[in-house]
Amino acid sequence: MGRQGMVGVSAAAVVGKVATTEAIRSHFPALERRHGGSPVAYFDGPGGTQVPRAVGDAMTDYLYHHNANTHWAYPSSAETDEALGSARTAFADFVNGTPHEIVFGANMTTLTFHLSRALGRRLGSGDEIVVTELDHHANIAPWTALEMERGVTVRWGRFAPATGQLELDHVLSLIGNSTRIVAIGAAANSLGTITDVRLIADAAHTRGALVFVDGVHYAPHALPDVTGLGCDFFVCSPYKFYGPHIGVLWGRRDLLDAIDFPRLAPAPNDAPERAETGTLSHEGIVGAAAAVRWLASFGGQGELRPRLATVYGALHARGTVLFQALWEGLAAIPGVRLFGPPPDAPRTPTVGFLVNGVPSSRVTRALAERGLFTSNGDFYAKTVIERLGCAPEGIVRAGCACYTSDEEITRLVKGVRTIATG
Repeated sequence: MGRQGMVGVSAAAVVGKVATTEAIRSHFPALERRHGGSPVAYFDGPGGTQVPRAVGDAMTDYLYHHNANTHWAYPSSAETDEALGSARTAFADFVNGTPHEIVFGANMTTLTFHLSRALGRRLGSGDEIVVTELDHHANIAPWTALEMERGVTVRWGRFAPATGQLELDHVLSLIGNSTRIVAIGAAANSLGTITDVRLIADAAHTRGALVFVDGVHYAPHALPDVTGLGCDFFVCSPYKFYGPHIGVLWGRRDLLDAIDFPRLAPAPNDAPERAETGTLSHEGIVGAAAAVRWLASFGGQGELRPRLATVYGALHARGTVLFQALWEGLAAIPGVRLFGPPPDAPRTPTVGFLVNGVPSSRVTRALAERGLFTSNGDFYAKTVIERLGCAPEGIVRAGCACYTSDEEITRLVKGVRTIATG
């Protein structure tokens, strides 16, 4: 996410073909909350966004009127089958895949562990997996577990703390004839860095390796395209883009059909259900699909994915303006240290920072007293924080969402300035 020639333009003015910020904000009951005498500004989106009414309504309607288990011969069960099928179609459009390639689960971490164990059944000594220091540990621990369980070798791609970016040459140098899996994050939840996944995927496929992409922080800010990314698996978390707490995995159909997933013998053995375990959160799946459709609703009429592309394009432009104001505002405060790529580099509108002499936890508490909800710590990107030299306390993180306003950015910068100079 770069400047795109919008310096000095307010986010409210970047409307394009979607609704204004004010119109979008009207969909979120959470924005009516006040704390410490001030309206709450939610900058904790990288850890989980707020939910529009349409999502809650869809979940409530399912639970009150259609709640059942799947594949039985009575109406509410058939309605549940139809709802889950419709959700797979929505997410197929969302990632540019097919419905039979959409797997639902409790969360991204659970899905990744499940897949890693399944793939690990065919791996052993002499096989290698590449991970990176920039990733959330949900895209590290499931693969490093195979070192102990299967005797594979895990190789770590470095990132440069000064830029917050992967050392791509180093990552590419690790991919060889023994590489079986490359696990890469499309965007870093801690610093907002967007990585050139396609470059790495092409190199991995040249060596016959599979490519697993963590798209959890990417999907809220860039419309996923699994074909364009060149990956074999892609995971995301709808609660990072206005849905409930579930996880979604896209996997190539031929791989889902062939992988030896741990499963119960009586359970369905066709993709994608063969990759799912037990009874899922049906209401969560319905709500997640409602979040995708809610986003698309601002993109006019027609097919789902083109409408999503329109909306994502407008929100990208709006987020660029907001983030530039946030970055430049924080950078102008004496004693504030920023982490990650600058606004004109490929990135999401998420910033990590520290206030000299003030622990990150104290900063977040002080901001919360002003109705500014940020997060602090390592955000499960423990290796990143260690490499930055900020462990164990961690850093402060603030992210922009579709409901973030110019006024909230101004309030956050003012709040940090008060803490830094107080």
